[in-house]
Amino acid sequence: MNGVSPTGSRLAPIRHVILDRDGVLNRELESGWLTDPEQWKWEDGAIAALAIWSTHGTRISVATNQSGIGRGAVSRKAVDSVHAWLSNEMASLGVELVGIFVCPHAPDESCDCRKPRPGLIRQAVEKSGIPAAETIVIGDDLRDLAAGRAAGLRVALVCTGKGPRVRDSLEADALLFRDLIEAATRTVART
Repeated sequence: MNGVSPTGSRLAPIRHVILDRDGVLNRELESGWLTDPEQWKWEDGAIAALAIWSTHGTRISVATNQSGIGRGAVSRKAVDSVHAWLSNEMASLGVELVGIFVCPHAPDESCDCRKPRPGLIRQAVEKSGIPAAETIVIGDDLRDLAAGRAAGLRVALVCTGKGPRVRDSLEADALLFRDLIEAATRTVART
């Protein structure tokens, strides 16, 4: 996505998208944590959005808080199994996946990687080799956007998952998309 910022300066195109997982790529479970690939249900439009980005050469990262590990509710092995499956699925869709970045800590552990802190986002940017100016964070929760802002990136909220509940609390710098298809279409439309 390029264009002109509110200050009149030219915006760099988007070449790297950092996505939250639950509520953005997959539907959140009503109870508990996703522990098995058979529980995975794609959010409406997620596969199509990944195809749009892939066609345009946009690199994709996933940054996800998985506090169930730190709370002892789910094993790291189970989460890694879901992510191995997701990596394979994305590869089969032709998606160039930078990586899946996971915060395994419980909320009270004061780590730097748990969103809204920027640790996971910075890891994804560093591994991608794409400058921060050409990267956007897309999530369904304000903590996703806060992590992106703290890392100096553009941010966008999708109205899937928690998005409809938090959209009225958006700050002026955040983009708002109906779903991931609109996000993909609008971020590549101006590249």
